[in-house]
Amino acid sequence: MLDLKQEKFLLLALIVALVAYPLEHTLLNMGQTAALIGAVVLIGAILLAALRVAHHAEVLAEKVGEPYGTMILTLSAVLVEVVILAIMLSHAPSPTLMRDTVYSAVMLDINGILGLAAILGGLKHGEQPYNLDSGNTYVVMILTAMGVSMIVPEFIPEPHWRAWSVFTIIVMVVMYAMFLRLQTGKHSYFFNYKYGSKHGHAEEEGEHGNVKTSAAIMIAGLVLIGVLAEAMAVLLDAGLKGTGVPPITAALVVAVISASPEILTALRAALGNRMQGVVNIALGASLSTVILTVPVIEGLALIRGEPIFMALTPVQTVMALLTLLAAAINLHDGETNAIEGLTHFVLFAAFLMLAAIGV
Repeated sequence: MLDLKQEKFLLLALIVALVAYPLEHTLLNMGQTAALIGAVVLIGAILLAALRVAHHAEVLAEKVGEPYGTMILTLSAVLVEVVILAIMLSHAPSPTLMRDTVYSAVMLDINGILGLAAILGGLKHGEQPYNLDSGNTYVVMILTAMGVSMIVPEFIPEPHWRAWSVFTIIVMVVMYAMFLRLQTGKHSYFFNYKYGSKHGHAEEEGEHGNVKTSAAIMIAGLVLIGVLAEAMAVLLDAGLKGTGVPPITAALVVAVISASPEILTALRAALGNRMQGVVNIALGASLSTVILTVPVIEGLALIRGEPIFMALTPVQTVMALLTLLAAAINLHDGETNAIEGLTHFVLFAAFLMLAAIGV
């Protein structure tokens, strides 16, 4: 049965949506400051809705177990990202928004989430074990997916962008299908790690709730996020126009919204000495973002006949390669520690600094 008290975040987001639509044109007519304030309020409402979507994804994840649980968590975050991106692009076409969002999400997931979780977990528990096969599999797939979809396009002549987009879509779909088979089939043990009973997360049935109810609320939450994003896209574009904020700001907002629920889940797992969950969430979210978001948005670009620039800038390429190289080195032994977490968090700080100075 639905407990309205537990869904107060969704109800509040719904109220904001009902108020925002009639006031959208009024806020736009009131000027840039009013539009920006409205956009910030809508971003807050989207975050609240995203947190509830993530909660119900966790409920479903707990019911089905690993590796399906992590799959549900990461897919819910990717769905939030795709919905917001598609709506923002439909209102104000931005050739680099997709690229910057995927890049920001990878920086946030691997360097931000994994880095901070490894620092906090390492300071509390020391070295934290996880399944080595999962880290190796995630890193090499992320490297391949980003290479094909975001590094190689720099060298593709403009007249051939459609052909390369079709190729990219096919490759991403094939990679995800193979990964899905690996993750749920004979190699599902890659993404599991057996902890003692003290690491279990048994909770009362009442907190988990009903699976069908959670699934329904999750879907409703995603629809609500889409509705809020529609108004947010218009107000944010008007609010930021001509302000001189770094070009990556809108993309970073989308990445933070989609990753915010994962941050809480990952930090809880790290503090509970369950690093496997952190690895699955941080690297799984990065892989899902590249391998699922790219073909959807590339497909929309092909349908509209509007090319999008997926090629990373030279600085972004260096940061992405540094991140994946650090991940490959740090995740080579099946244990994380605070020093390894610090290296990733330094890279995350460098990413934020580069974003702040507009590089």
